[in-house]
Formats: sequence, C-alpha cells, structure tokens
Amino acid sequence: MGLFSRKEKKVPRRQQKEAEAATRAHMAEFAASRIGVEAYFEPATPREQAALLLVANDGEWTRRRVPDLASAADVAQEIGLPFYEVVKTGYPAAMRRYNEKKRSQ
Repeated sequence: MGLFSRKEKKVPRRQQKEAEAATRAHMAEFAASRIGVEAYFEPATPREQAALLLVANDGEWTRRRVPDLASAADVAQEIGLPFYEVVKTGYPAAMRRYNEKKRSQ
C-alpha cells in the first residue's frame, strides 16, 4: 500500500502514488518557502482522518491527510523538519494567533 492509501476504498495504485507525490511536493514547497516550519501529527478522530500539519514561524499553516504517525514522521524527516505530536505538545501558539487574526479580518 502507498503512503497515503486508504484501507476503506480500493484506489488504483497509480492514483495512490500520484496523491502521495502531490502531498510530498506541497509539503516540501510550503517548508521551503516559509521560515521556521515545524511538523505536527494530528491523530485520527471520529470526524477527521489523521493528518500532517506544517506550521511556519508566523503561524501560517497547511494540513494534509496521512495514514498514520509513522508516515507523518517519514514525510517530516524527508523534508528535514522538527516533528511533534499534537496530543503531546498541543497546537503552537503562533498558529492560534494566526487563526485568530484571520478570523478578525
């Protein structure tokens, strides 16, 4: 199974590889174009799938689905980012400030 494959749906292998490559490219571009980017793993909940969250120093962020913790850690390591688990560290304060600023605009 590919890194970003889903067990509940049978997705053609080619589509899985394309989705994985697109996710990795997006994350790498985000990290390369911003300062102080860190990676956070968000575990699956009853409402949401597991995700990898990248947060820049100014709080700007991006999120993409991943199948599990190991896959998220692999992507973060490949890009060269510090890696944390949201359930252990919480969300970064810069992200909360960024979201609040966006809401008030």
